[in-house]
Amino acid sequence: MSKVWLVTGSAGGIGAGIARAALAAGDRVVATDLDLGRLNVVYAGFGDHVLTAQLDIRDQAQAHAVIIACLEHFGRIDVLVNNAGYGQFGPFEEIESGAIERQFATNVLGTFNVTRAVLPVLRKQRSGHVINMSSNGGFKGVAGASMYSATKFALEGFSESLAQEIASFGIKLTLIEPGAFRTDFLDSRSLKLGSGEIPDYDEYRARAQAVFAARNHQQVGDPARLGVAVVHLVNEPHPPLRFIAGADALKVVEDKLSAVAEETARWRELTLSTDFQH
Repeated sequence: MSKVWLVTGSAGGIGAGIARAALAAGDRVVATDLDLGRLNVVYAGFGDHVLTAQLDIRDQAQAHAVIIACLEHFGRIDVLVNNAGYGQFGPFEEIESGAIERQFATNVLGTFNVTRAVLPVLRKQRSGHVINMSSNGGFKGVAGASMYSATKFALEGFSESLAQEIASFGIKLTLIEPGAFRTDFLDSRSLKLGSGEIPDYDEYRARAQAVFAARNHQQVGDPARLGVAVVHLVNEPHPPLRFIAGADALKVVEDKLSAVAEETARWRELTLSTDFQH
């Protein structure tokens, strides 16, 4: 039986790669994004297999309305892909509090809103799969991306806990941890920089922005191939809690695991000394 997917942030990039791969597999898709006009262009040729809907994931009422529209159109939801989000970059001290609140409101609270709206449907069905888009920056903190990494670390903790809460209902959950993929992520539409420039960070900021400019649209990851991989995972009887996407992300994970193991071993005796001694 074909599956029904709900993919947030699917007008381009990784979201579109996943939605298109699902359609190619014969599934149906509810494609959502802030930009409804762009969505309608991207999915114009798919007919009744696609329902497009404008969705600001920060709006809980709008999230519930999209779920109702999905159920009226397709009758069920099998896969939720929480992909919508953006990157707040820059040194922490240069990022004003309002920008931090917006970053969390979108990447974290927005994901919560959509997940909260979908879970009752999946529980009633006693089946489903939640895909939460994290990042290699959600596994290892990245200098100059403290707020973006903080939101992705939050999603990692949320997802690890939620996966245990919903498993008995037949609902699976997978975190996707991509490296650098060739999307618009480094464009101004998706990437935001702090506005409070501090002279001590001038050299660092210039280096970071030069790296962004050089990497933009030159990333090694292919969103279409990631989409195919996600479809594969959704059809696995025992999918992983985490899926690392890309050679660069794999290196980040392997390097951190090695560093944590080494540090843990080095401080083992002091760690054990904090327990009551019997």
